[in-house]
Amino acid sequence: MAPTALKDVEDIPTAPSVKTVTVAQKKKSPLEAISQGVSLPGIPLYSDIDKQRAFILSHMAGAFRVFARKGYTEGMSGHISVRDPENPHTFWTNPLGRHFGLLCASDMILIDYSGKPIGGNMSRPANAAGFQIHGALHKARPDVIAACHTHSKYGKTWSSFCRPLEMLNQDVCYFYGDAQAVYKDFDGVVMEEVQGKRLAAALGPNAKGLILRNHGLLTIGSTVDEAAYLHTLMERSCEVQLLAEAAAANGIPKVYVPDDAAKYTFDMASDPETLYWEFQPDLEYEEAMCNGAFSK
Repeated sequence: MAPTALKDVEDIPTAPSVKTVTVAQKKKSPLEAISQGVSLPGIPLYSDIDKQRAFILSHMAGAFRVFARKGYTEGMSGHISVRDPENPHTFWTNPLGRHFGLLCASDMILIDYSGKPIGGNMSRPANAAGFQIHGALHKARPDVIAACHTHSKYGKTWSSFCRPLEMLNQDVCYFYGDAQAVYKDFDGVVMEEVQGKRLAAALGPNAKGLILRNHGLLTIGSTVDEAAYLHTLMERSCEVQLLAEAAAANGIPKVYVPDDAAKYTFDMASDPETLYWEFQPDLEYEEAMCNGAFSK
C-alpha cells in the first residue's frame, strides 16, 4: 500500500482570529498508523492467475512449516484450506499423513465442495475430517479465503474449559467481542456433514477464531497469512490464559484490559493488511531456516 500522497498542511491564518485548511488530512489506515515513515506495502496481488496461485500455495506451505516449528503437530491431525483464486468454489488443502514440517507448495491437493480431489498433487488422499470442517466453513462464509485447524497443546488444553479467552493483555484483544466464538459440543472426530455445519454456525458471521470444546482451535482469514497468524496468536493466548488461571488459583487477582481499550486495540490491529504483515516475520524466518524449500 503506497503512502498517502497528501501531506499535512498547517493552517494558514488570513486574519488574527480566522484560519483555513487548504488540504484535509487523510485518515490513516491501521497499517499506515503503525508504520513510522513510509508504510509497509499492501497484500500482494498478481494479474496473472498462475502467479497468484503460486504465491498463495507457497505461503500456505510456509504456514505449515511455521506450525511445525511451533509444535502444533499431532499425528495426522490438522489442516489448512485456501480457496483457489480462479475457482473459489474449490479449495486447496494438505495431503493426509505428511508432516507439516515437510510440506511444499507442490504437495497441496485441490478439492471441490463435495470433497472430491480435482487437481494438484493427488498421490495421497486429503483428510476426510478436515474436508467436513473446512468445506462447511467455506460454504457458510463466502468471505473466508483460508482456514487453519490444529490440535495444538495449549489450544486443546484451554478448550477443555469450553470458555472464550479473556481480555488479559493487548495481544488477545485481536479476539475482542464477537471476533472469537466457542463450539460447545463434542461429537468425536468430525466425519459427518452435519457436524461441519454446526461448527460453521458456531463461528457465526463475524468470528475469526473458534475454540472447539475438547478438540482444539480454528481460525480463518482473508489470506492464509491472516488465518495462520491468528492461529499462532490464539494458541499463545491460550497458553497465557492457562498461566493466568494458575496464578489466580493461588489468590492473585486478574486485572482485565478496559473494554474501550480492548475495542480500540481490536479496531487498530485486526484489519486484513495488518494481520497479513503480522505473519511475515515468522514466514521470513522459516524461509531463511529451510532456504525457501516450502515454495517448491
